[in-house]
Amino acid sequence: MATAMAVTHRHPQLRLTLLEKESDLATHQTGHNSGVIHSGIYYAPGSLKAALCVRGARALVEFCQARGIRVERCGKAIVATTPAELPRLETLYRRGQANGVPDVTLMDAGQLREVEPHAAGLKALHVPSTAIVNFRQVAQAYAEVVRARGGTIVTSATALKIVSRSDRLIVHTTAGEFSARFVITCGGLHADRLARMADGPMTLRIVPFRGEYYELIPARRHLVRGLIYPVPDPRLPFLGAHLTRTVDGRVEAGPNAVLALKREGYRKTDLNLEDVAELLRFGGFWRMAARHWRTGLAELSRSLCKPAFVRAIQRLVPAIQAEDVVSAGSGVRAQAVDSGGRLLDDFQVIRRDRMLHVCNAPSPAATASLAIGEFVAEMAATACGWLRR
Repeated sequence: MATAMAVTHRHPQLRLTLLEKESDLATHQTGHNSGVIHSGIYYAPGSLKAALCVRGARALVEFCQARGIRVERCGKAIVATTPAELPRLETLYRRGQANGVPDVTLMDAGQLREVEPHAAGLKALHVPSTAIVNFRQVAQAYAEVVRARGGTIVTSATALKIVSRSDRLIVHTTAGEFSARFVITCGGLHADRLARMADGPMTLRIVPFRGEYYELIPARRHLVRGLIYPVPDPRLPFLGAHLTRTVDGRVEAGPNAVLALKREGYRKTDLNLEDVAELLRFGGFWRMAARHWRTGLAELSRSLCKPAFVRAIQRLVPAIQAEDVVSAGSGVRAQAVDSGGRLLDDFQVIRRDRMLHVCNAPSPAATASLAIGEFVAEMAATACGWLRR
């Protein structure tokens, strides 16, 4: 949707049609995330994530303020709870400075308690620019802008195949056929399938990871003022189980990261045999599993055993007890894995003849959406020779 906004802004003379598989917008990753507007502190300087997150976060806040969408700057504390995490915390601090994240400060244990009175740690980073929003509302507002600029949004239009005919591309969907001079795919959990549908073999696959949330009961929400995160494992593109406030006043705990047996599998019992078979045929999946099986087992234990999950968040806020948390929702992260079994960390957009494929856009893609949209629209303009504005 952000890409559609950017294209219609840059090239109002073009006719744009956006095809959405579901009957409504924001029903998958966008509508199942924690609502955090990330600051950009986690990402390697020089990466797309670093550049687009910082720029996108600023643009998103300005967009929401202009549209009357509630944004709350609640700030984030990233907490080191063991001596081994202290060097990684220092690395994050330097990344924040390099990426231009405003007002990042290192705190000792006493300063941490001033920001988050119930948090425990040896040291922490305070990132006051981190904010929260309802991304479903954001997506709906993006759609309003696209329609106001003359764009057409067609829902319940599952892509079936993409065929090249002379100077046109024909997208066959459950809502009929659509002809275009240029196609951009932003398929999330089906990004690799859309790219293969159009261009043949791909060396990467989307591996779905389900993130399961708990939330604090109302009487214990006071234990968390803003956002409390652990120091992430640099080997993985996940941030670890954390505590986040939402704009409607709830406090979520999570998510973990367990392999989902269905691309849109939000429940533990969800299973799609086609999705599983595709995973098992992909050599990169087995190489990833061999590399990260210990981490996978730990995440699975936290999924199956509530006390194990509670122990993980007690490292951050010791006062939280098992009876303080209840099961909440879940989301599924579309994580690209290459044939070598590597979890792709950065955003990835692949250019093909008359097509662009957004093949890896996990967190912080919602935060960076406006900047990603501009980036993709710029690539499309270059590929097509469209006049730039």
